[in-house]
Amino acid sequence: MNYKEIKISEDETCFLYSGHKLFNKSFKQVLKFHSEGIAPVSDDSGWYHVNLNGEPLYKTRYIRTFGYYFGKASVIDYNNNWFHLNTSGNRLYDMNYAWCGNYQDDVCTVRDFSNNYFHINNKGERLYNENYTYAGDFKDGYACVRLQAGVYKHIDINGNDLNDKTFLDLGVFHKSFAIAKDKNGWFHINKQGNELYKERYLMLEPFYNGVAIVENELNEKILLLENGKSILKIR
Repeated sequence: MNYKEIKISEDETCFLYSGHKLFNKSFKQVLKFHSEGIAPVSDDSGWYHVNLNGEPLYKTRYIRTFGYYFGKASVIDYNNNWFHLNTSGNRLYDMNYAWCGNYQDDVCTVRDFSNNYFHINNKGERLYNENYTYAGDFKDGYACVRLQAGVYKHIDINGNDLNDKTFLDLGVFHKSFAIAKDKNGWFHINKQGNELYKERYLMLEPFYNGVAIVENELNEKILLLENGKSILKIR
């Protein structure tokens, strides 16, 4: 059975395959199957994961379970501890957190009980010693983090500064460019942290096939090229 062909019912209480209820069973809520062939579900006993045969992956129940990413899933136990399970349903590490993200590039962002954010590897080990007020997912080897001073920067997989530059807000890199904000507004930067153009905008999006939607101070939406040239107003 191809997991991609399994759908979720409109009321999110059962799985559908070829238009028919899978496993002949309903739940309180289900989330979709991921590539591991495992899906989160809940019933009167709590939240857990099932395999492609509809069988529970383990006996333990949780307040909440989430989908598997890179073979690891976030769960919340009945003491409100967050941690990750492997595909056998066993804990990936001993540490508990106040919140866990999803693994990306075998790295995951977490928040401890002192509200510090940082990243851990696939063994549950910290990647670096620094704590941040926020840390986003890694994408293509880089992540955005927020410092105590309230500014953002990019770090690499070892926790090192990418370009020693900080911004008021920041996005992850998409095809070599990221969105960034300074006191004058939003713009795009390269991996060296350099602006691609001088203009600033109220809002913008990452480049999609070389073109980004931006909004100027007149609330006009414009299509922008990577060199900063505008090519079309969206009416």
